[in-house]
Amino acid sequence: GEGADAAKLRGPNVWPDPADLPEFRSVMERYKEEAGRICRELVRCFALAVSDDEFTFDRHFDPASSFLRLLHYSAEPSDVDAGVYGCGAHSDYGMITLLLTDDNPGLQVLKGGEWVDVHPREGAFVVNIGDMFERWTNGKFVSGRHRVVIPREGTRERYSAPFFFDPDFDAIVEVLESCCDDERPARFPPISSGQYLLDKYRATHADFDEHTEGRREVGG
Repeated sequence: GEGADAAKLRGPNVWPDPADLPEFRSVMERYKEEAGRICRELVRCFALAVSDDEFTFDRHFDPASSFLRLLHYSAEPSDVDAGVYGCGAHSDYGMITLLLTDDNPGLQVLKGGEWVDVHPREGAFVVNIGDMFERWTNGKFVSGRHRVVIPREGTRERYSAPFFFDPDFDAIVEVLESCCDDERPARFPPISSGQYLLDKYRATHADFDEHTEGRREVGG
């Protein structure tokens, strides 16, 4: 079972007072539900890209682990030379990130060793491939490194809503047979989705265990 470790990745939501934002909770819960539906369809598209079975990954997402974050970036311009970013360079740890942004620039992806601007497009999502899909495909699909650089010109506050869609905590992420052979052996050892996430969070947050100690599992 997932046990105490799984609870470290979960916790109760803190909702605004309904008197101030009466529809906030219902809208967010509906959005999370619909984002999850889209991601399940994307997972099946990904499966067809690396196998003959669109349901290759389905059992690993029953249930899925999903997290929706609402992010606000201040209008302070970034200074790349000084190491000041809206958000530093990183890849996402899970399977898919479905990103909704406002119309402000700032998001960049690493392509061919160079940082490229991702221009906002109305009515569209940005889809990030995460580390776990790279591991499953033995590097055929690469987890995208990205960052946020707030430009100096016309700087405004920026908002985004990333939805992280990950396998079940106990799902084993292991290189697919269709993605390895004698000439291309598996580059990644098998690991559970939950253990991979915990290892990553501990590596990037020195006080991770301290802040999650004693947390109990909660639903939703």
